Amino acid sequence: MSAYTLASVDASGCASPGRRCHGRKPSYPSDLTDAEWAVLEGEARAVMAELIATTGRPMVHDLRAVLDAIGYVTRYGIEWRALPVDFPPHEAVYGFFLRWSRRGLPERLAGRLRGRLRVMTGRCELPTAGCIDSQTVKAAETVGAAACGFDGGKKIKGQKRHIAVDTLGLLLCVIVTAASVQDRDGAHPLLALLREKFSTITLVWADGGYAGRLVTWARQVLSVTIAIVKRSDDLRGFVVLPRRWVAERTFAWLARYRRLVRIYERRPEHHEALIWWATAHQMARRLTRELAGQPPPDRWGDPPPLPVLSSPDRRGKVLELLAAQPWRAWKGAELAAILGIDDINSFRVQLSQWSHQGYINKIGPALYGPIPIST
Repeated sequence: MSAYTLASVDASGCASPGRRCHGRKPSYPSDLTDAEWAVLEGEARAVMAELIATTGRPMVHDLRAVLDAIGYVTRYGIEWRALPVDFPPHEAVYGFFLRWSRRGLPERLAGRLRGRLRVMTGRCELPTAGCIDSQTVKAAETVGAAACGFDGGKKIKGQKRHIAVDTLGLLLCVIVTAASVQDRDGAHPLLALLREKFSTITLVWADGGYAGRLVTWARQVLSVTIAIVKRSDDLRGFVVLPRRWVAERTFAWLARYRRLVRIYERRPEHHEALIWWATAHQMARRLTRELAGQPPPDRWGDPPPLPVLSSPDRRGKVLELLAAQPWRAWKGAELAAILGIDDINSFRVQLSQWSHQGYINKIGPALYGPIPIST
């Protein structure tokens, strides 16, 4: 049962035969801006013209509104039937999603945008090297048991995404399998698909899970060299490994889209299509920034300025600093640098005493914050 009344549906976009989605204005952060639509429209219509199978009834809904609706579902992870009423009907949007995904429209669209991005960064349109990796994702109860598996290494029941990216982190190929499929087994069809689509690729970086017979098979059958980047056993903690971080960063980009955080699609090809839609959306925004000469936006923004310390004593100044940013955990060395204290060891002893006296809160080893206000 719909949560909206008939009057609210008629008053907004395109849930009526009037098709007022043609006059829809961007209303959500996931919607394409005018600059992004100017970049994406020509590429989308060109790909649609290439994929026309037979002539029939023309599209009555606005193309931009449909793409915004698919982007809304991908970005916020809602159900198709929960689309806001200013979008076209969810039956029409889902029908377009199935039809376009079956014909490979999002993949071709992402390919066009990827080529333009590579040229703008001073590289050839077709890549010559790439990186492969896999990611295990939990599956919802809507995914059938036949399409799921259990990853013994990650202790996760779900599906596994195998991706291949270029040296810029732009997606080249993706295959979704059960989580029980080993990385080497999933890399066989992935590398074959990569070689089929990009005959220029001769070098692929991978982690230690792909070592073994896969390297020999790729060299003899596909004429592709797989360079294994292993992690040293002597290293501890987080270490950035050469080349492998590119694929990990791509997974992080995809994780910003909530529909991709967990797998809800019953068929693996539908989840692959959502990955391509998210990739096309990312590339359109990145290409728009490149054309406008704008730097990437800061995710967290600039830190707030420090307050003007008016207290005459050292303890009062520390309390002013902690109260100005109550969400932050301060290190003793940071407080000493702001106050101009050279003897850090004696200052840490003072901080410890103040925490025992109840003036400040000791959050962890050498981490301090304000005393929480009880309500």
